[in-house]
Amino acid sequence: MCGIAGLIDLTGKRQPDAGMLQKMADAIWHRGPDADGYLVRPGFGFANRRLSIIGLGDGSQPIFNEDGTIAVVYNGELFDYPERKAELEAKGHVFRTHTDTEIIVHLYEEYGEGVFEHLKGQFAIALVDFTKRTIFLARDRVGICPLHWSRQGDWMFFGSEIKAILASGAVAATADPRGLDQLFTFFAMGTRRTMFEGVQSLLPGHYLKIAFRRDGKATEIVERRYWDFDFPDAGSEENPRNIETAIDEFEARFRRAVEIRLRADVPVVGYLSGGVDSAYVLATASKLRGSPVPSFTIQVPGKGLDETTDALFTARAIGSLPTILRSDSTVIANTYPQLIASADCPVIDTSCAALWRLSQEVHDQGYKVALTGEGSDEAFAGYIWFKLRKLSYFMDVGGTNASDTLNRMFRRRMSPHMSHAQLKRIDGMMGRAHAQTLIYHLVSQSRDRYFSAAMKDRLGDYVAYEDVPIETERVRRWSPLNQSLYYGYKIHLAGLLLNHKGDRVAMANSVETRYPFLDEDVIDYVSKLHPSLKLRGLTRDKYLLRQAAARLLPKEAAFRKKGMFRAPLAESFFVDPPEYVRGLMSRESLNRTGYFDTDTVLRDYEAISRGEGSKINVFLKMGLTGVLSTQLWHHLYLGGGLCELPESSPRPAVERPAAVPSAAA
Repeated sequence: MCGIAGLIDLTGKRQPDAGMLQKMADAIWHRGPDADGYLVRPGFGFANRRLSIIGLGDGSQPIFNEDGTIAVVYNGELFDYPERKAELEAKGHVFRTHTDTEIIVHLYEEYGEGVFEHLKGQFAIALVDFTKRTIFLARDRVGICPLHWSRQGDWMFFGSEIKAILASGAVAATADPRGLDQLFTFFAMGTRRTMFEGVQSLLPGHYLKIAFRRDGKATEIVERRYWDFDFPDAGSEENPRNIETAIDEFEARFRRAVEIRLRADVPVVGYLSGGVDSAYVLATASKLRGSPVPSFTIQVPGKGLDETTDALFTARAIGSLPTILRSDSTVIANTYPQLIASADCPVIDTSCAALWRLSQEVHDQGYKVALTGEGSDEAFAGYIWFKLRKLSYFMDVGGTNASDTLNRMFRRRMSPHMSHAQLKRIDGMMGRAHAQTLIYHLVSQSRDRYFSAAMKDRLGDYVAYEDVPIETERVRRWSPLNQSLYYGYKIHLAGLLLNHKGDRVAMANSVETRYPFLDEDVIDYVSKLHPSLKLRGLTRDKYLLRQAAARLLPKEAAFRKKGMFRAPLAESFFVDPPEYVRGLMSRESLNRTGYFDTDTVLRDYEAISRGEGSKINVFLKMGLTGVLSTQLWHHLYLGGGLCELPESSPRPAVERPAAVPSAAA
């Protein structure tokens, strides 16, 4: 993978500042340390930072079509490029490189604006059609590769990471309270909104179209969706009588997904936890390659946290050479500055810091590509909340939604910071109460407890669910389980697993992660299956997947109980805290940022510091991690002065004031 950045004059006339473009590219050097490339013309400038994985010798970007009328810079991998290249060559297209990037310009020649539906893989793209004077920015279907943008007057700025946009000096780093509210509701950033006012994320499965006007006036930025997750109407799902038929079909699609993700001109390794997801990926990859794929595992010390024994059992069964990386509370606390600098936003899930260190270890051993198992829990209902919600569906007799009423009553009793009317409004936005609703409500306890009165006033009646991009009428036709799986794909997967735990921590260390469970054909097949092939009864999660995995793995590994990958929460920071934490959580610093109620935060922070953390529930501890990481984010991005960090701690490559590009004058 790589990194892209650019600026566009929406009037299509002015020459961009090449020095500004260079600064934007330099800010994401870590995404592509192998090479850089630039395309600067009247009206726009594109930049690329390259991590060489395919076409090592001739894949520098930008890439053009035969006559130079179309150009592209992109971040990602198109895994079926050999087959698509052969098809395009048969139609007369001429290729000059061995990189997958080149198929984009030729597919655009074939399909025009419909090109994105024909791209198979993970990507963020900036493409220009010189003849039609049109630029497209696009993101892959599920959101593996990030892409952000901001409009400032008649200029538009974009980048794989927000720090590239801020490095332009033309976009102010200003906090968006609603972005913070999303984080304290979903512990993820899975919508258009970011932590920065005026900076948006391009949604997965969407593209932007910028078509310059003939009269020289500023054009509008048009957003369009080209793909979304879909499920059959309830009662229309596929449910083969012979389970072996379903296993065979899934196995064939999954094998293909792994096979094409082994394509690289550099070695490929795998992440391995104690669960079936990564084990099945690694076992399939090793069988296809004909030799064991090296594995990398995190060891988080602590009861219920350490998956090393299970992971080593699987590694031995496969024959994989394992690397075990210990990530205790000290490692996690010391890594958080790098994590926040990488993520461009606060991060509540402390296990992301452990994954940051794991990707660093992969890089330090000389690898660039790792297979991973994300997407399985969303496809096959792996999380505990799917089981809990299914239990309540037995109340929905006669077509009623009585379970929704019970769900709201339970939320009110567990955490009464929202009224029944507010909860009903939220459920209406989402179609109905879904499986994740309860955990999101419990997470948002910390919003009510820790936000300052000024923050609450600024938010007013806003709730984070307002920004979740769903079509409730379409969703209501699906089975309840599939509705919840959809929300998982849209929020938890895109906003946390592929963001804080995926792209950002891996690419911070110049490592590309690949996701066989998020292959388009795998998603398409599993989505059509009857819910009972995903969650059978109340306890048998990932039913079809486990049956398939048992063909390759020992039963102990295939049917091992699901364990949530976690790391210690607030204890990682607040028991014997590093000096930077003391600074961030001081009364002076908390008062200075103004996001949080200083007295309440300090009372809970000091209780944990004294070893009295058992008095504070796990969701409030998550909230305190959110408080700390928000303070750290503010320090790194919005002016500093809140703490002292070691010189080795990375800081975003941001140059602040300069309200508009010099070329705009």
